[in-house]
This record gives sequence, C-alpha cells and structure tokens, in this order.
Amino acid sequence: MARRRRFGGTTRERFETPDGDFVDVDWLGGPSGSPLLLVLHGLEGTLRSHYIGGLFRLAAARGWRAGVMYFRSCSGELNRLPRFYHSGETGDFDHVLRRLAAREPGVRIGVVGVSIGGNVLVKWLGEQGEDAPRAVAGAVAISVPFDLAGCARLMDRGLPKVLYTTSFMRSLRQKTLAKSRAFPDFVDIRAALRARTFAAYDRLVTAPLHGFADEEDYWRRSSSGPYVARIRRPTLLISALDDPFIPPASLPDPRLLPPAVRAEFVPRGGHVGFVEGRPWRATSWAERRAVDFLASVLDGAVC
Repeated sequence: MARRRRFGGTTRERFETPDGDFVDVDWLGGPSGSPLLLVLHGLEGTLRSHYIGGLFRLAAARGWRAGVMYFRSCSGELNRLPRFYHSGETGDFDHVLRRLAAREPGVRIGVVGVSIGGNVLVKWLGEQGEDAPRAVAGAVAISVPFDLAGCARLMDRGLPKVLYTTSFMRSLRQKTLAKSRAFPDFVDIRAALRARTFAAYDRLVTAPLHGFADEEDYWRRSSSGPYVARIRRPTLLISALDDPFIPPASLPDPRLLPPAVRAEFVPRGGHVGFVEGRPWRATSWAERRAVDFLASVLDGAVC
C-alpha cells in the first residue's frame, strides 16, 4: 500500500521484483493522464538530494507527475536479498518502467538519470535500442560516469578521495555491515569494512555479490559508454568538463553520436552542479535544461 511522505506530499509505492526483492518509488502527484517524469538518482541518493527536489519542482510547475525510483537499499530500508545495487544494474529500472507503461496505456514518460543513475539510464537505452517501450518519449542523463574504471581511479586518489570518496565509503560500509547481520557470510565482512577506495569496495563487495569476476570486470561490463551508439530514443547528455569525478577524455565524442543523441558538454558545472542565478537563490541550469528538453519531446518536437 502507498504511504504518504513529507516532501511535497509525495507518496511511496513499492514494486515487488521478480527475484523476490523490492524497489520503492516516491511519487509527486499531478493531473491524471499528465506526463510522468521518472528520476534515477546518483550514488547513495535520497529524496533529499538537491537535484531531486529541483526536478520535482520543475515538473510540478508544468503540471506533470514525477517520481524517483530508488535503487535497492536506498529508500531507507535495506533490501531483502544478499545483494545491493550497482552502476550497471538495469533490470529493476526496466521492470518498473514496463509496469508503469502496462498499467497506464498511453502514458508519456520522460526519464532523467543523474550520475550513476545516468549510467544506468544510458546503458538501458543502449541495451533496448529500437525495442525501448514506446511510452518513453525521451531521456536526459546528467554527469554520467561513462567509463567506470577511469572514474574510480580518479576518485581513489588525491583530493577527490579526501573530499568525496571517504563519505561514499562510509555510507556503503554501514549498509554492508547492516546487511551482514541478516546474512553473516554474504561477503568477507572484515575485509569489506576496511575498504577505503572504490577499487577495494567493488573488489570485495560489488563484484562477488553481482556475478563479476573482480572490480575490473564489473567496471568494464557496467560502463555505459559502449552503449551510447545504440540509443534510438531522443536523449540529451549533460556533463561538465571540470567534473571532479569524471575524466573529460571519458566523455563520448559529440561528432560520433547517433542521430537520437545530443551532447551539451560545458566548461563548468562540476558534478551535478551547474549552478546559475544569484547566490541566495541559486538553481541548476542542468535541471532546467533537462525538463525543457523533455517537454519538447513529450510535445512531439525536439528543440
């Protein structure tokens, strides 16, 4: 049963997955039959992530419905199975999307993926190609780590490690410890709790839990870069060349993109930043651009 939430009157819906687990979606309501914006969050994202609030407000201003799909273990409740989510897991998104399309024939859906949510979205679009559900009118992927190996190596050293990776690792280790109470032997917990880098965590936790040989195999098979050329739905890629998480050389060459894909790679914006406006009333250029782009395809004409 759906449950009311505090943020903007959102409602939580739980989708049971085919393997006996669950995925939660928090919905912001709107007029019946209106377009639907579905957001895929970044690493350890929550409803309080700034970009979710910004996208929800922009969607509401257009009279759309909006939802954020949480990856497993990110909705505030650990998932049931001895596994988590990862950057290349597209099955849960596919399951939720097809459920939405089936229960509301004719629905128009625009999807925004942010950071690893963008990686999942781009990879899924490439996997599906022409077979992507017709309900998906368009997509926007913001600050995507197209090459997971390059991004992990960048974040595992120097200032990015101190400023960002340490915080991510703390959250991931806490979830791993909590999961070990239900599944004591699901990973080498002592080793996992010593992980201080993405390489170590992905080697000790992500890879063995999700069927990869090691962290290099996980990064290679889960990176979305190789899937960009197969995308057949109108898609906008937004990235900043000064992103501290993503090497500029890992971004797709705009000259080689398929007709359905356009890139807006700007000099500045950081990682999921793209701040504009006055300091006391700053907003995100990327969020506004994402909703404008989706509005154009939902109305049938790409701008």
